[in-house]
Amino acid sequence: MEFKYINKLFINGKWVPPVKGDTIKIPVVNPSTEEEICKITGATAEDVDIAVDAARKAFDKTGVGAWSTLKGAERAPYLRAISKKLVEKKEVLARLESLNCGKPYREALWDLDDVAGCFAYYADMAEKLDTKQNKAVKLPDDRFKTVIQYMPVGVVGAIIPWNYPLLMAAWKLAPALAAGCTIVLKPSEVTPLTAYELTAIIEEAGVPAGVFNLVQGYGADVGSPLSKHQGIDKVAFTGSVATGRTVMSAATEGIKRVSLELGGKSPIVVFEDADIVEATEWIMFGAFWTNGQICSATSRALIHEKIYDKVIERLVVEAAKITVGDPFIEADPSIGPVVNAAQYKKILGFIESGKQEGAKLAFGGKANTQKGYFIQPTIFTDVKENMNIWRNEIFGPVLSVCKFSTEEEAIRLANGTDYGLGAAVLSKDQARCERLVKAFRAGIVWVNCSQPAFVQAPWGGVKLSGFGRELGKWGLENYLDVKQVTSYLVQDSGKWGWYIKSPL
Repeated sequence: MEFKYINKLFINGKWVPPVKGDTIKIPVVNPSTEEEICKITGATAEDVDIAVDAARKAFDKTGVGAWSTLKGAERAPYLRAISKKLVEKKEVLARLESLNCGKPYREALWDLDDVAGCFAYYADMAEKLDTKQNKAVKLPDDRFKTVIQYMPVGVVGAIIPWNYPLLMAAWKLAPALAAGCTIVLKPSEVTPLTAYELTAIIEEAGVPAGVFNLVQGYGADVGSPLSKHQGIDKVAFTGSVATGRTVMSAATEGIKRVSLELGGKSPIVVFEDADIVEATEWIMFGAFWTNGQICSATSRALIHEKIYDKVIERLVVEAAKITVGDPFIEADPSIGPVVNAAQYKKILGFIESGKQEGAKLAFGGKANTQKGYFIQPTIFTDVKENMNIWRNEIFGPVLSVCKFSTEEEAIRLANGTDYGLGAAVLSKDQARCERLVKAFRAGIVWVNCSQPAFVQAPWGGVKLSGFGRELGKWGLENYLDVKQVTSYLVQDSGKWGWYIKSPL
């Protein structure tokens, strides 16, 4: 495949070289082969300045056709055009994500359905936004009328991770565009390739110059200056807790709005009345989907002592059926390589830590002896709550399992983490499930399943998993400010304002 734009940035509607030329070259690697796919040209703070300025001017523009003052129904066709082109290029984009990320091709295809669906959904939401404008608020004083208007927050700096390059971009770009914001996007330097293709699609869709800008590069060169830039009104970030702290700290300099979707160490609690076959399927899916590289992965399995041994036995049997190999093989189930050498070494370090701390390695744990960053699906049993593999996010195909005896113990173990993104409970007892739902300290709870995500429902966490919500109406509200407009309806020029009796 020809990589047409890897030496360019997209700023103010044009593909342009970085200010410092091609002095920063970033290798992009195929994790299946460890071979270099290409080198992209990285940007610097100077390019961020130019991109933010373009986004600022596009947002502040007035008059006919100005993006921020268009009606939602006028912005919606742009989003639908993007969605349509994503569908048309689905196979190419999915292959590119698998090549760059290592996720199985079939999973990348499903991701693309969600990406296109996200833009289509927020096209609808943009139209619905018009119907919410100027709704009256009931007041105790009929001399006044108050209506509510919704306005875009302004210029958005969007920083996305490497595990879902297109999907995480869509979760930010689609609602931001629907709201009337302008955007500067920084993709991960590890997996930047589909960001170029998405940018070309946005250009084809005719989105006005400056509304969308792409500035790729290292975090220190692009992410940091973008987060602290005085021309940015909101930073939307998905990634690690460590980087999230840096982003939030930088953003405080300008008192700008921030939303953070960070890591997780989500529990899946399996009670004794759960169906063992179904429970095993959901545990496997929650731990090993996308090679285990999901922030919401239910990588801590809490299994009731009465069925513990049976579940472990079946988990091992099913894990042995997973093919570890090239993302484009047709084997099902299968997992591909983890994303890069750094992640590979980190995961192997966690596996070694689990062994050293006394957890029982029930399956997997082996590194690849050939080319590629392949790691077997790995299952640790008899894991204690003070162990490294239980407490910290691994972001790889590693499942930690422990047993519990009472509902109270299960709740304590499930909540005994600094994270709070997702949690799952499997049980046929509806009342018990409802108790667990209330007790979980998490932003997302799954009952008798794990990991489904729908664009209509809110996504986000608590504690170190961040704050703010993406998707659904909440995702749109992330990019809107509320304006109160109050009018005095009585024509009474004989009194000054402060003589009017206060309605409060």
